[in-house]
Amino acid sequence: MTRDEIIKYWVALAEQDHQTMIHLHESKDYHWSLFLGHLVLEKLLKTIYVALVDTKVPWTHDLLRLSEKAGLKPSDKQKDQMDIVTSFNIAARYPDYKHSFYNKCTPAFTEKNLIIIKELKTWLLEILEKK
Repeated sequence: MTRDEIIKYWVALAEQDHQTMIHLHESKDYHWSLFLGHLVLEKLLKTIYVALVDTKVPWTHDLLRLSEKAGLKPSDKQKDQMDIVTSFNIAARYPDYKHSFYNKCTPAFTEKNLIIIKELKTWLLEILEKK
């Protein structure tokens, strides 16, 4: 695949995950919705890495680390938000965290964090459009 084909492919995957995130939220699977939100941002950050750095993406799920490796300059607020969303990846996957995360994912908590995910998604797509 060419660099442009990889970029289009990963953006399409991120959009599919975004739609799944919305469906999970609508079906009240809040913790899985937030987990998918993390995947959306991870895929977009890896897409930016491909666009700006190299086609061999780093093996990490840490959103802040991916943004730094891609050469992005997130604000302090965005850094904090990426750290929070990264925690959804761990909390939804591992049994020792999963139960407490499930209980934490109230409708209000989920709504608040889906807004953050959508704002970060918009920011990352704007970066891709400028590349």
